[in-house]
Amino acid sequence: MDFMSLIPQFGNLAFTIAAFVIALVVIIFVHEFGHYIVGRWSGIKAEVFSLGFGPVIWSRHDQHGTKWQIAAIPFGGYVRFLGDSNAASGKASDVMDSLPEAEKRHSMHGAPLWARAATVAAGPIFNFILAILVFFVLALSTGNVREPLTVGELLPLPQGTYELKVGDEILAIEGNDIEDLTGMDGLSDKLPVQQTLTYTISRDGSVLDVQGPYTYPPMITFLIPRSAAFEAGMKVGDVVTHVDGEPIVAFSQLKTAVEASQGAAVDLTVWNGGDVRNVSLEPRRTDEPQADGSYQTVYRIGVVLDFMFEPQREMIGLGEAARYSAAQVWNIIGASFSGLYNVAIGAISTCNLSGPIGIAETSGAMASQGIDDFVYFIAFLSSAVGLMNLLPVPVLDGGHLVFHVYESLTGRPPSDGVFRVLMTAGLFVLLAFMAFAITNDVACLGG
Repeated sequence: MDFMSLIPQFGNLAFTIAAFVIALVVIIFVHEFGHYIVGRWSGIKAEVFSLGFGPVIWSRHDQHGTKWQIAAIPFGGYVRFLGDSNAASGKASDVMDSLPEAEKRHSMHGAPLWARAATVAAGPIFNFILAILVFFVLALSTGNVREPLTVGELLPLPQGTYELKVGDEILAIEGNDIEDLTGMDGLSDKLPVQQTLTYTISRDGSVLDVQGPYTYPPMITFLIPRSAAFEAGMKVGDVVTHVDGEPIVAFSQLKTAVEASQGAAVDLTVWNGGDVRNVSLEPRRTDEPQADGSYQTVYRIGVVLDFMFEPQREMIGLGEAARYSAAQVWNIIGASFSGLYNVAIGAISTCNLSGPIGIAETSGAMASQGIDDFVYFIAFLSSAVGLMNLLPVPVLDGGHLVFHVYESLTGRPPSDGVFRVLMTAGLFVLLAFMAFAITNDVACLGG
């Protein structure tokens, strides 16, 4: 197999790599800055703050004596505190033995337990804070759908013009009353699948019946990264008009055809802005979470639908935005635990786990769909990185916190010998998992 065929192809490899590096640098900087600033507040001296590993490209010393540097390999970072032997905060016994007693208080291994624990925990916590802030800003900028449900922007469809206009308040569709967005739930089951529907609207104080397109057309509003549709070159705004030569007007028809294919290739006719093209792709097995926590395996091409119009929106309050952002992070944590558990017991495929190649591919895919999607992905990835670092594996922050819990219960830290053995074991586990993740990414590419 040609190795280059395994590298994500989005038409611009440099763009994909750049998006991946930007996402990593932002998340790593926030994580390491959490360690640095809380350590400084706690009286622990940071000797080096590094973005990246390997040869140093740029560096400077600040007024506190910390060396800030950018290294050549951007896939990580670290803060080395006084008394550390390495980036994983191993103990430099010779340095600690040579420090005056007063100075030991300012080292990572001589500071009070509370200061060390707070410094270690700050990295993941800052990742969660970054995610919450991003989701908070996105919630404020996006707002909620205005009530009553009002047409904000009509999306272009191949069927031509209709009588709906921007500013129309939707009262009913084919006789089904609609007052707000909640009223749209389950509506597709009640509507006849046909090209034109009757909308009862309020316009300039008058109630009218006008003609409009099917409410849930087979229009792509978002592409799932690494999906069959994305890799086949489909775009946001594409409207599927035919599946295997059969005309369709509803997204449900596309979904039914894809599920029925059982992975066999489907031929799509796609319209976008007047241009018509043919796309052939193979739906992929996908493990979808269910309300009861289980997973269902179905076939998908990786596209998301929406209404045939953009609803008007209105600002939301700070409290509602805060609740939304915190709930988003909590949901990501819950979904991550559920996914890991179900992979571990074999309930779902390991292809649901992404390693460096998969994350890079997703970074490029999200960036290509717009800044909002890319920023959302950074928040999502920041939550995942925060959670991963809390796993109780030596070398990771969670492993150090376990050591601190042990010390709080016994009154003494693990011996230097035990610490070194556990750190070596933790490093082996981390490297083994990374090797598995990369191998898994390669195996799942195009799957």
